[in-house]
Amino acid sequence: MSNESGVLAALWIKPARRAPMEPAQAGRLITQRGMEGDANLDRPRQITIIEEEKFELMSTELGAKIEPVWRRANLMVRGLSLEKSQDRVLRIGGARLRVAGETHGCSRMDEAFQGLRAAMTEHSASGIYADVLEDAEIRVGDEVRWEEPA
Repeated sequence: MSNESGVLAALWIKPARRAPMEPAQAGRLITQRGMEGDANLDRPRQITIIEEEKFELMSTELGAKIEPVWRRANLMVRGLSLEKSQDRVLRIGGARLRVAGETHGCSRMDEAFQGLRAAMTEHSASGIYADVLEDAEIRVGDEVRWEEPA
């Protein structure tokens, strides 16, 4: 089993399509549906996840504070790489999520900060999306790690 782990650094819920993301300290994940209260509940991209370190790097390179919330993802992890993780199982606290693919920035990113979409692509910072494998509560500060195959 890998000793590599990180932490859930932030959690956001989108209450309605195109609405601002709302920060939260905890969320309830629902099997094969997504996060309770999120506008993307029952959509193909159940949960979206980004890496804090990627946003710090972009802030440095762009010379501006790039706010991770501009990406409009549900979760942000710190200390764990999400690259090349399709089909892997990610544990966040007691939750299990199977990575379904990588996300790609959209024009909304450039509305938040001109050039953000290109920077996210260059740094593989758009994140991943995952399917919820079982109901669970998650909280900011929960351990995040990859589940190793049996």
